[in-house]
Amino acid sequence: MYALARPFLFCLDAERAHDLALISIEAAYRTGLNPLLAQRPAPLPTTAFGIGFPNPVGLAAGLDKNGAHIDALAGLGFGFIEIGTTTPRAQPGNPKPRMFRLPEHEAVINRLGFNNGGVDALVRNAEKATFSGVLGINIGRNKDTPNERAVDDYLHSLERVYPRAGYITVNISSPNTQGLRDIQEKETLKRFIGTLRERQEQLATQHGLRKPMLLKIAPDLDEAELDAISEVSLAARIDGLICTNTTVDRSAIASARHGQEAGGLSGKPLLEKATKVLQGMSRRLGGKIPLLGVGGILDGADAAAKIAAGASLVQFYTGMVYRGPALIGACVEALRTQRNESMR
Repeated sequence: MYALARPFLFCLDAERAHDLALISIEAAYRTGLNPLLAQRPAPLPTTAFGIGFPNPVGLAAGLDKNGAHIDALAGLGFGFIEIGTTTPRAQPGNPKPRMFRLPEHEAVINRLGFNNGGVDALVRNAEKATFSGVLGINIGRNKDTPNERAVDDYLHSLERVYPRAGYITVNISSPNTQGLRDIQEKETLKRFIGTLRERQEQLATQHGLRKPMLLKIAPDLDEAELDAISEVSLAARIDGLICTNTTVDRSAIASARHGQEAGGLSGKPLLEKATKVLQGMSRRLGGKIPLLGVGGILDGADAAAKIAAGASLVQFYTGMVYRGPALIGACVEALRTQRNESMR
């Protein structure tokens, strides 16, 4: 069904197509037609971060920023759903147009800028959802909050989402909020993560249940920066790392239409770069911190490559743009085959 809809969607502005696709997925779910979009894959149980997942293929943050379509998206067969990025206060994001498809490269550039209705709206939506599976909630800072006070934004959202979240992702790697990636600097990150980890443990005591906290990192870090992040992550005993966010590198698409638009590049050109960071972090961490691989997954082989590079789970978002919901089942089956072969 998506193959029929895709040419129409690609005639629209990318952000408008994004909104229409969500409306269509929601309509299919409410009318019981979601099997026409994707067949739910057979279970492939996976455990990571102390959580059991029905399968290791998840939706990356960004598609459903306000958590308004949790049940519909879960109905497609994802093993887990990540919503957000959310910020303490609602904000419109960057001026439009701010999302661009590069079909010849199976890529997207976006500079949305954490456009969302604020954390209170997201929590209300999440509380209305009937989904009982693993729900990740991705948190960030408001555009007008300086980095010196960024931790306050993250603390506020951490406290608000904690009761509903299966896990919380701390997003300090989006290239679309000015200065955000500076928090990845070693000493800054050490103080930042230390404060959040302390509050995480307090919330675990308060709620009688510990929720994992993951850190999402950029793909544009050099070896010294990756060394620093691994050192800080191990010292802070963070629950997991998501490798990676979008890239600002344009070398693979420099001559393409829209290739020089500002923003984060996702899709096929990101695969090698993101997987290299994943592999490097796996080597540095030696299995002590679970990893989630995201970036450039457009078929089952790409998902298998992430697992081979050290990931326990995988996520995609841009892959949905080019392959549709059928990509979920394709990835699950590729990972099932990979797992069976590894057990022989």
